[in-house]
Amino acid sequence: MMQLNNLDSDLLQEIGDFPEDDLDVVFTPKEHRTLQPSFPEEGAELDLHVQDCVQTYIRDWLIVNRKNQGNNETFTFKKKGSRRDFHKTLQKQTFESEISDYGDTNCQAGPRHLKILCDESDRTTLTSGDFDLRSLQPDSRLANLLRHISVEDFERQNEEARRSDRPAELLALYPSIDEEDAVEIRPVPECPKEHLGNRILVKVQTLKFEIEIEPLFVSLALYDIKERKKISENFHCDLNSEQFKGFLRMHTPCIDSSSQSRSSVFSITYPSPDIYLVLKIEKVLQQGEIGDCSEPYMVLKESEGGKNKDKVEKLKVQAESFCQRLGKYRMPFAWVPVNLANFFNISTLERDVVELEILNGRSSAGDRRTMTTQARRLSERSFVLEDAPTTPTFKTTTMTINTFFKQEGDRLSDEDLLKFLADYKRSSSLQRRVKSIPGLLKLEISPALEVLPCCLSPELLQVKPFPENRSRPHKEILEFPVREVYVPYTVYRNLLYVYPQRLNFANRLASARNITIKIQFMRGEDPTSAMPIIFGKSSGPEFVSEVCTPVTYHNKSPDFYEEVKIKLPAKLTEKHHLLFTFYHISCQPKQEACIETLLGYSWLPILLNDRLQTGHYCLPVALDKLPANYSMHSAEKVPPQCAQVKWIEGHKGVFNVEVQAVSSVHTQDNHLEKFFTLCHALESQVAFPIRVMNEKITEATLEHELKLSIICLNSSRLEPLVLFLHLVLDKLFQLAVQPMVIAGQTANFSQFAFESVVAIVNSLHNSQDLSKDHHGRNCLLASYVYYIFRLPEVQRDIVKLGGASSANLPEFRYYTYGRTSAISVGSRLLQSRATSCSNPDIAGIQSATDEEVRSIMSSRVADRCYSRMSYYSEPSSDISSACTSPRPSAKKHFHEELALQMVVSTGMVRESVFKYAWFFFELLVKSMAQHVHNMDKQDIPRRSRFSDRFKDDITTIVNVVTSEVAALLVKPQKESEQAEKINISLAFFLYDLLSLMDRGFVFNLIKHYCNQLSNKLNTLPTLISMRLEFLRILCSHEHYLNLNLFFLPSGSAPTSPSPSLSSQNSSSCSSFQDQKIASMFDLTADYRQQHFLTGLLFTELAAALDTEAEGISKVQRKAVSAIHSLLNSHDLDKSCMKPEVKRKVAALYLPLTGIILDALPQLHDFTVSDGRGGKGRTGTLDEEQEASNPINQNIALAIAGNQFNVLRTFGPSVSTVQYKQCNVLTPETTRCLLICFLWIMKNADQNLIKKWISDLPSVQLNRILDILFICVSAFEYKGKQSSDKVSTQVLQKSRDVKARLEEALLRGEGARGEMMRRCRMPAGNDRFPGMNENLRWKREQTHWRQANERLDKTKAEIDQEALLSGNLATEANLIVLDMQENIIQASSAVDCRDNLLGGVLKVLVNSLSCDQSTTFLTHCFASLRTLIVKFGDLLFEEEVEQCADICQRVLQHCSSSIDTTRIQACATLYLLMRYSFSSTNNFARVKMQVTMSLASLVGKASDFNEEYLRKSLRTILAYGEEDADMQPTLFPAQVEELLCNLNSILSDTVKMREFQEDPEMLMDLMYRIAKGYQTSPDLRLTWLQNMAEKHAKKKCYTEAAMCLVHAAALVAEYLSMLEDHSYLPVGSVSFQNISSNVLEESAVSDDVLTPDEDGVCSGRYFSENGMVGLLEQAAELFSTGGLWETVNEVYKIVIPILEAHRDFRKLSSTHSKLQKAFESVINKGQKRMFGTYFRVGFYGAKFGDLDEQEFVYKEPAITKLPEISHRLEGFYGQCFGEDCVVVIKDSTPVDKNKLDPNKAYIQITFVEPYFDEYEMKDRVTHFEKNFNLRRFMYTTPFTQDGRPRGELSEQYKRKTILTTMHAFPYIKTRINVIQKEEFVLMPIEVAIEDMQKKTQELAVATSQVPPDAKMLQMVLQGSVGATVNQGPLEVAQVFLAEIPADPKLYRHHNKLRLCFKEFIMRCGEAVEKNKCLITADQREYQLELKKNYNKLKENLRPMIERKIPELYKPIVKVNSMTRGSFRSSSFRKYENLLPQNT
Repeated sequence: MMQLNNLDSDLLQEIGDFPEDDLDVVFTPKEHRTLQPSFPEEGAELDLHVQDCVQTYIRDWLIVNRKNQGNNETFTFKKKGSRRDFHKTLQKQTFESEISDYGDTNCQAGPRHLKILCDESDRTTLTSGDFDLRSLQPDSRLANLLRHISVEDFERQNEEARRSDRPAELLALYPSIDEEDAVEIRPVPECPKEHLGNRILVKVQTLKFEIEIEPLFVSLALYDIKERKKISENFHCDLNSEQFKGFLRMHTPCIDSSSQSRSSVFSITYPSPDIYLVLKIEKVLQQGEIGDCSEPYMVLKESEGGKNKDKVEKLKVQAESFCQRLGKYRMPFAWVPVNLANFFNISTLERDVVELEILNGRSSAGDRRTMTTQARRLSERSFVLEDAPTTPTFKTTTMTINTFFKQEGDRLSDEDLLKFLADYKRSSSLQRRVKSIPGLLKLEISPALEVLPCCLSPELLQVKPFPENRSRPHKEILEFPVREVYVPYTVYRNLLYVYPQRLNFANRLASARNITIKIQFMRGEDPTSAMPIIFGKSSGPEFVSEVCTPVTYHNKSPDFYEEVKIKLPAKLTEKHHLLFTFYHISCQPKQEACIETLLGYSWLPILLNDRLQTGHYCLPVALDKLPANYSMHSAEKVPPQCAQVKWIEGHKGVFNVEVQAVSSVHTQDNHLEKFFTLCHALESQVAFPIRVMNEKITEATLEHELKLSIICLNSSRLEPLVLFLHLVLDKLFQLAVQPMVIAGQTANFSQFAFESVVAIVNSLHNSQDLSKDHHGRNCLLASYVYYIFRLPEVQRDIVKLGGASSANLPEFRYYTYGRTSAISVGSRLLQSRATSCSNPDIAGIQSATDEEVRSIMSSRVADRCYSRMSYYSEPSSDISSACTSPRPSAKKHFHEELALQMVVSTGMVRESVFKYAWFFFELLVKSMAQHVHNMDKQDIPRRSRFSDRFKDDITTIVNVVTSEVAALLVKPQKESEQAEKINISLAFFLYDLLSLMDRGFVFNLIKHYCNQLSNKLNTLPTLISMRLEFLRILCSHEHYLNLNLFFLPSGSAPTSPSPSLSSQNSSSCSSFQDQKIASMFDLTADYRQQHFLTGLLFTELAAALDTEAEGISKVQRKAVSAIHSLLNSHDLDKSCMKPEVKRKVAALYLPLTGIILDALPQLHDFTVSDGRGGKGRTGTLDEEQEASNPINQNIALAIAGNQFNVLRTFGPSVSTVQYKQCNVLTPETTRCLLICFLWIMKNADQNLIKKWISDLPSVQLNRILDILFICVSAFEYKGKQSSDKVSTQVLQKSRDVKARLEEALLRGEGARGEMMRRCRMPAGNDRFPGMNENLRWKREQTHWRQANERLDKTKAEIDQEALLSGNLATEANLIVLDMQENIIQASSAVDCRDNLLGGVLKVLVNSLSCDQSTTFLTHCFASLRTLIVKFGDLLFEEEVEQCADICQRVLQHCSSSIDTTRIQACATLYLLMRYSFSSTNNFARVKMQVTMSLASLVGKASDFNEEYLRKSLRTILAYGEEDADMQPTLFPAQVEELLCNLNSILSDTVKMREFQEDPEMLMDLMYRIAKGYQTSPDLRLTWLQNMAEKHAKKKCYTEAAMCLVHAAALVAEYLSMLEDHSYLPVGSVSFQNISSNVLEESAVSDDVLTPDEDGVCSGRYFSENGMVGLLEQAAELFSTGGLWETVNEVYKIVIPILEAHRDFRKLSSTHSKLQKAFESVINKGQKRMFGTYFRVGFYGAKFGDLDEQEFVYKEPAITKLPEISHRLEGFYGQCFGEDCVVVIKDSTPVDKNKLDPNKAYIQITFVEPYFDEYEMKDRVTHFEKNFNLRRFMYTTPFTQDGRPRGELSEQYKRKTILTTMHAFPYIKTRINVIQKEEFVLMPIEVAIEDMQKKTQELAVATSQVPPDAKMLQMVLQGSVGATVNQGPLEVAQVFLAEIPADPKLYRHHNKLRLCFKEFIMRCGEAVEKNKCLITADQREYQLELKKNYNKLKENLRPMIERKIPELYKPIVKVNSMTRGSFRSSSFRKYENLLPQNT
């Protein structure tokens, strides 16, 4: 073995080498609920079966523990799912976003004052602000900012500061593993314990009647009406006063404390609303019917006094005499039901039933997910008691009941009671004839705690905890569940219940009237042999020897409801029997008459053929004394030769009795009974023949019968099998290895026993009623193996059942049976053995560290050709000769026998063995562990612990299971799920073997497994998934690190390649060494050889990431999750706490970095998908658009940023490598992978990492930077709101459904966005006003948010999550910062030119733009300052764009409300200015950048605080004044000038803040500010971009695009001054086709703007590429806004530039975008929606500047008038108070004088675009009629007398045409009206217009292609329908009936006539057209239409044909031209108007 250097060997000591034994066999005392475990009575001689049972119930548990797992926190973490108390060690990180959130809450609620916008367009650009900076107090300054210090020292100080006070465990901060992937969690099965259902505690507090005259006795029991069954035993109690108890003193010998209980614990396994608690009340027997005896209770009242009092006294005396005489007997009195439904509120009830069904069954293991959580919940019960209250939770309730029902003497049986209850449930009062008794009963019902102090079990044993001094204990009442409960017995319980039911003495002599039955349990026939084992009732002894049933007065065939509870003796004999004695009781006191008169006897033997007798019996009654030996026979079958017995009714059955047992000794199942009896016959000396049931079994047939009974075991009912499961399995395992000689013959039961076990395992798994854990393991079996199973104790000497001769048999004889049959088993198996003989050597490892691993090389599989028989006649080879005590050589070992049986099994058995392999594997492991435990393991090396034969068997089993898995996987779903489970159990098996067997051997098995699967499977995802789960389990081994030889340096060169302390200092690192280091970060063959498991795992991960198969993303998640959980376990591992150990461990994972770097293109791009919330975030346009066009996630581009992306801030692409397109990982998987990367970077040796970085090519370095960039966004802090990392699918599902519903309701605008908007804006400012009134919708929103998004977390949980995610964000970012520092330090300054600085800056900028904690910001700014000092020149010269970004981010932090952040940001900004001034006088550019940054910040961030920003400006001013070095220069003055400019920009901002709520006003202001910067192009550009951003946020994409077009025009102006290229646009003129408004951007004049002077126009956009970027983005927005024609115009400007640049890639994508645009135009056609326009006028002094202003507002398509009206009214209502705002509903001109001066009036009118005739020639398409609009029209109907509407003859119309200042669409959504013209139409002109419109509609409907019958019929109906009001006929009658008197109207009259002529013609065409379209059932309709048409035509004909003669005189000919033109023009106008109106 190679020498490890000292350091390494020390570490190895520390982590602990392999302990010789990981597994520890522990005997744990079994927990008993009771203080004393339940035992049979002392002194009884027990038979074997009872001994076995008791032994099973009380013996210790044998548990195999992993020594090292207990102290490993990983284990507890995996069980608990969280690190306890970890969060207490964390500091709370402060985030700007959270601090500012609290500040915003105090928004003013009352009416606000509208700020008035005054026009300041004349102000000079950058005047000094109206606010004096010097009046402020500056923040404190950083002391050492201006000190001279070397860069190296600077870096060192920063690093020290960064490294201090960091959490050691990164992964503790990352939310825990996703349960679905956590296959390596093997839930610890719940320990076997007694079954308890839902427990309720019932206390009887008061029982009183109107009179109190005698003692009363209560019994309580539960009944289930639905199941018609009594479901609990009785609880007896009484509340009698001492006085009444005194009445009975002579009848009660003693009163035990247990009998004084008044509270009982009932258990209910299957709660249901049909369960009733029934109280029955009895009293002492007295003379008279029940009715007579209860009469006084109904009529007398003690409280009334007087005569009543005497009566009561008399009754009391009477009662006392009855008590003294008949105190032993009882009579029924009253009863009352209590419904318990309310105590299981049904929702919890369902939950509990589910939970219960998990406990004992009834849940299909279908859904692995729910099973996981259930299994987890249940498995957690075993360690967390208080977590699992099984009771349904309800409040303690006191029930008061005031009426009781009188018992009916003839209806006392349980059947009658259940009928009563059913009636009672239906009507809640019984029929009239049941009399009620007034009284008072108080019960307190509460949920019973799991642990109740002072409680007695049903056997009256004290339950823990039991304090000494309690007088009244609680009693647990035994439940009789309605259905099977599948929970194995764990306590000795042996109870018998006897229920006498009915007696029929009707034909009997007269004396039998008041009948009672005395019941005794006899052990012989002597009267004294009655056993005192009957449980007593209340206020008496615990046990009595006889019980009498209550008496029904004068009833010859009474019913009984008595329950007699008996504690059965453990040993029962033939003589034990139940004796029933029948008496007549004389109630009248007669002289010397005996109270009891004997009527007869009956009896029931307890055993029949040695079996307990239970069930229903109808017994005969004997009249005389019973003969001797009567109890030997049953009463029904007394043989005639017995002494003559005289029977009632000639031996007929007259007495019905039921006997039931609840016993954990008597199986009450034939198959089990037989099996146990025969087993005991084998084990003990018995005399043959033995009797089993009705058959006799001789010694000769014993073997055969036992085999039969073993085979039949599985036929027994499931319930008894489960109840006695532990004992049955123990016995079978005993048989498997116990050598048996029966009658001189060797008997081998092992194969039968094994097959029976398999059958039982199979049926338990297949039962729907039994639960499984998430690995599909049956919970009962799992807990058996874990706690109960122990190696069968083989009796040393062979059992001598036959003659003595059998002792001489050779010892090995009994093996032949199993082995020979094994050889003849199927040949397939033998083949599988042959193939597995090949030598699976793992390629040579030069330096194996552990001789076991070395042995892999030399391992030769033992030669298998000898016969299996021979081996067994030799002594076992696994016992070393050094053993001191000689053992019998032929002892069978259980594990060997089990393995052999698994190998030789065939057919169905074999199938089940492998299907449920987990069980057999766990048995093997547990038995092997015990075997090792029992050996002298010191002297035996691991390799020799187990025989070679056993190892061969294990190899075979593993091979067979592997091929089984492969075979199942190709089958349908159900089988493949099965395969997954088998695969997991195989993995656990090998995991366990690593702790028991030679590890080289196990590694070989693993290697085999992997190869075998690869050969069999060709579907990659499945293959990888299988191997992953397998490896994940193996890697969760607690000695995983040692198994991986992690301490081995990579490669075996004598030099230590991982730079240990000794070699790091030596500088003799050859290039060979460098290659070494590089290879440490790659997955090499060497690595795989040395680090076997990790190598396999990495290989799988790489394969998963590299595959593109379907369904691979799930597999990728599994792969990443596996590695994540591994790293997690190292973080938790106490032994890895030391940093040097962590470094070693991290070195093991270095190849992962290579894999992650290769996977770069597959990582999810967080920069795109998460719309960034948070403080001052500038959500880029892309993000805004994200909803409409998801961006292609090619990371390389996304990260490098498309350099034209207007608002994103990156230079040209960093990664120039071509990646292949791969499937992208999900966000969750990506995060997981990245956190692994960060973990390695955090924990690996930093010097090693620097060394590695320094040798990397720049391409790789850029990849690392790209990954760091993604890390920053991936772990960004999302605040408390989104800190739920709930990754449950359920949640996802409900969210999806919810989103779909919202889509439907809100036309695609998600309700969450809607709701968020609503929270931020006042009610009026809403795009969908209708929604506000819709309360139902609101309710649902809130309901959803609570239920799904919060998942009901407590505040503490939310805080804790926020704490963790805050620390995670901080730590992740600090690791990223460390890496950046490493990269910068490792690359010399020369390299940095290679775009590296840009990459680093880009990551820094990203960090600064995310929401960061103050801790991180402090370090980040420090690093940034180092960069400025170190690379100042480079920064200002090369990285101009990055510099601008940095300015913006730093400024943003200058406005922080947190002092520390502000101080750091100011220092950084000052340093930036200072260096830019001193380096190359680049100050002008920096000044410009700062100014623009501020402008853009102000425009975008709605939430930044100008007060803090001013403070920061003041601080920077202070730095300038205090900076001694710079005083002689111009610098301080320039700083001051700059700050004044910034201050004035801030003042604009303040105004903007005031208009935050009014979007139109805000845009007006931004527009005005932008206009103010007309002479400062950079700032104007910035403001235009700000406007674009605001528009895009409000989804006004067209306006946003227009802003960018204006910006591009501005750039074009500037470019045309600088250079004269033909391909460039000639200034803004070239943009006219896009919008006529762009001309505003033409440069004011050359003398104002001189490019290149002092930083003017130096921004990144003032370049050809910048302009192209702006235009491309505008095109995207136009496309989103649906103006595809404009897209074409935009690209017309872009394409020449791209052609000139020869940028063919861009050209290609541009043309494809154009193609898409044109296709959209074609496809959407007339269906497109453009804006809707409204004229809005403001009137009233309250509006200030707005008073009497009119605007045209552009609203989204299909906005209705009420919507905009609601919005404006709401908004201004908030400004002025709701009662002050009035919306004027009509469009008539407003008379200012009539308005109330104290109110604000808004007039809103719908307007339509208006075009002149000549315009219509150019505006052909729908788009052209909706673009570039400046004129709008609305019409106002009126009559002369002022009403809006009147008769046809008096209806006038006013048309108003408005002209706006700019054309729509513009850079804002409202434009001032600058001109207004009006003209009026006379009634006849109105009629002409209407008729032309109708005719046009008809023409369109008739000529439509394809024809639309519905549309046509609608139009026709409106034209020719008989009843059309104000229809065509009426119009004609009004205007055409007479020739007008006024000649001026002739022309109009004639025109109307011609209109009608055309109209009637069109009607005719339409009717004909309709004829072709109708279906058969519309014929009549067509005829009707035709008839109406003809009628209309007839009526119109005279009017149409009458011409005005004057008009046809020749003189007027000239005018015909004008007439025509008038007609056509007006027609034109309507053609255009139509589409708007239709």
